[in-house]
Amino acid sequence: MLKQTPRWMKTIGRVAFMNCDPLFVGLDESFHVLPAPPSWLTGHLLRRDCVLAPIPAADFAKHHDELTLVPEIGISSKGEVGSVLVFGNRPLEEMRDIALPTDSSSSVTLLKYLLKERGIDPRPVEMGPDMDTMLERCDGALLIGDRALDRAKTNPDLVRLDLGQAWLELTGQPMVFGVFAARKDTPLEAVKAAHEALLSRLDLFENDPLTREKVLLHAHLHSDMSMERLNRYFGEVFNRLDEQHVSGLREYLTRCCDMDEEISFLW
Repeated sequence: MLKQTPRWMKTIGRVAFMNCDPLFVGLDESFHVLPAPPSWLTGHLLRRDCVLAPIPAADFAKHHDELTLVPEIGISSKGEVGSVLVFGNRPLEEMRDIALPTDSSSSVTLLKYLLKERGIDPRPVEMGPDMDTMLERCDGALLIGDRALDRAKTNPDLVRLDLGQAWLELTGQPMVFGVFAARKDTPLEAVKAAHEALLSRLDLFENDPLTREKVLLHAHLHSDMSMERLNRYFGEVFNRLDEQHVSGLREYLTRCCDMDEEISFLW
């Protein structure tokens, strides 16, 4: 009698934003997909709800004793990212308080570091990621993902800071917002199978114009963004990690997360 594979070993966590579409649109249907906000995926991963998931880099720093990094894929930028933005009715230097979303620890940790480096100390206020409510209570609001893209389109005059660009200007390094991680005790063959399935989609997105078009169309149908803007966006956010990204990740984990241990990948 064959031993049945536990469902979680065929389940891959997915950020509930379009920034992972190149990895997930058209994914092998033998895998189950678990969509959730970035920080929620950390809990799902720790509870063995999925074999592999993109989680905030700051969450990896917090749980690195239990988790391990999977190579080559992530959520990153090399400068302007377009979807991690501070909005406000006044300049950043004049903000008395900034509303911070509860769904991404990497962006919040990065913003706090950037503000400290600029000698700015607005009061942080955690709340749900709704810009209207945030700006009713605070001078500034940090938004990530599709919400940030949408609000930048309708309120471009309110954009005060792109965190990916600010990090590049400060350090000269790319910014890795999300890493793909697995539990250290997960069977290696299960992690590799999920990784290979995601990487195959990314390879097609990068090299096959028809696949790229399908991913852009999928994002267009699930957002208010034009095909032209989405094409630019997928040149601002990257899912393939190169050596520069890994260097930027080390810098972020050291500077922003006070992580002293050297990072390594599962293979």
